[in-house]
Amino acid sequence: MSFPVHRPRRLRIDSRLRGMIRDVSLSPANLIYPLFVVDQIAEPHEISAMPGQKHWPVALVHEPVAEAMRKGVIAFILFGVPSAKDAHGSQAYDADSVVCRALRHIRQHCPQAYLITDVCLCAYTDHGHCGMLKDDGSIDNDSSIDLIARMALAHAQAGADMVAPSDMMDGRIGAIRNLLDTNGLVDLPIMSYSAKYASAFYGPFREAAGSAPGKGDRSGYQMDFRFARDAMVEFELDLEEGADILMVKPGLAYLDMVKLARDNFPCPIAVYQVSGEYSMIKAAAEKGWVNERAVALESLYAMRRAGADLILTYFAPQVAEWLQEAKS
Repeated sequence: MSFPVHRPRRLRIDSRLRGMIRDVSLSPANLIYPLFVVDQIAEPHEISAMPGQKHWPVALVHEPVAEAMRKGVIAFILFGVPSAKDAHGSQAYDADSVVCRALRHIRQHCPQAYLITDVCLCAYTDHGHCGMLKDDGSIDNDSSIDLIARMALAHAQAGADMVAPSDMMDGRIGAIRNLLDTNGLVDLPIMSYSAKYASAFYGPFREAAGSAPGKGDRSGYQMDFRFARDAMVEFELDLEEGADILMVKPGLAYLDMVKLARDNFPCPIAVYQVSGEYSMIKAAAEKGWVNERAVALESLYAMRRAGADLILTYFAPQVAEWLQEAKS
């Protein structure tokens, strides 16, 4: 049909009708709130590159959890910042690591919180890479996955509800699944950072986590954003090895990868609205160039529209509050 018989604006003019026919929704149940827990600090500290986000001591990390839960957010992912680092990232898989202690602490104060842990060595190694290094400086993939699996097991035994490996080593999902299963944790799910790109959007996070590599970069194991077909290989391998949820990281610049995962796999799909995305919105809002609330919500709805079931976002508590205000 052609104009004037067909007028798409008929469905847009009345706000009541717009609300009736929308097919993309967003709720606090879709959101996962990332938190940074730091060893050997007594008070929370602002993260300069991420306005509104803080470094939390173990003894107080339940406070942002409880506050977010009052707003309707129930899921959290913990990133640990240790007090000491070494070549093997030994604090990462210690049963008394900063993340393990945080898990036990939060569980005491917020027993209903759904706790996920990031599983990666980069914040724990003195060289800042996500795996062990050989003498020539290259990544030793196979020895790395053993340590990564031990890290996941330590978190699970400390009370994690889910583990989320973000290292991008080949075979790490299978190694984690095998070690969890042999230790009686067959029901613990794995959310895999399956399509994690070597992105410039991670800058603020690396300040927050103290995880920037000392030499080189991560392009030898994180994915090249110029190679689109690579994502299908990663998705398929992770599912075969035992992943329960597939994640795409970063978010807004990679919605095609979210859509690719959604169209090809029946499992839940997650996406990470990373630190650079968050901080750019915050910075532009502080300048008065954009409306923070409008832009943050629009970007999250775009991720849902692309097919994401779950969104990791630093905006989680704010978004939950905004959604509640919209209902009232």
